[in-house]
Amino acid sequence: MYKIAAVGDRDSVLGFASIGLDVFPCDEPKEGYRLLKELCREDYAVVFITESLAAGIGQKQMEKFYSQPLPALTLIPGAHGSTGEGMRAVEGFVEQAVGSNIL
Repeated sequence: MYKIAAVGDRDSVLGFASIGLDVFPCDEPKEGYRLLKELCREDYAVVFITESLAAGIGQKQMEKFYSQPLPALTLIPGAHGSTGEGMRAVEGFVEQAVGSNIL
């Protein structure tokens, strides 16, 4: 059975544990990158990651994870607000799938 995880700073991801997600508090980009590699090897279908942690990991490194079929990475705003990167990523995925930006 596939699992769902949330990765990011403690304040942003701790609430996800109450709905049954596996929570991995992480503030350091190097640790976040290592953790994402580990989650890719396990049975995770979806990984929510905070925008700030993804930005720290870097676009080039994140592209490696986006190109894999599983897990599906979804950027979420952190406890301190949104950078807008998550919505831009969703728009890009929709445009790639549909052929135009319908959002």
